[in-house]
Amino acid sequence: MAIARFPSFVLDCPDPVALARFYGALLDWKVDDSDPGWTDIRAENGNCISFQRVDGYAPPVWPGQEKPQQLHLDVIVDDLDEAETAVLGLGAVKHEHQPGTTFRVFLDPAGHPFCLCVN
Repeated sequence: MAIARFPSFVLDCPDPVALARFYGALLDWKVDDSDPGWTDIRAENGNCISFQRVDGYAPPVWPGQEKPQQLHLDVIVDDLDEAETAVLGLGAVKHEHQPGTTFRVFLDPAGHPFCLCVN
């Protein structure tokens, strides 16, 4: 028997509403921005990612370990080129270090690394 359905991830950031809107648009999940210090996005099936305001937030440095990423999201896509164009349009930045061919590394608007991956 499973103890939980799906973990809810919480990302630290300087602006929870802005980051939730970025990921909400990327994943097509509903944004609940009623609390500017803590904002959620939620899928129709109930899966959730939350974003919390952290004063003095400093983004992780990837691939270095001076400020480790601690968590990153892998987003599965059908077409890397199409998905790259879309996330860049949402405000992501493509990282200069690209260590693979079946995925691409980006930084979200708060500096968290995330990957677009094909199966």
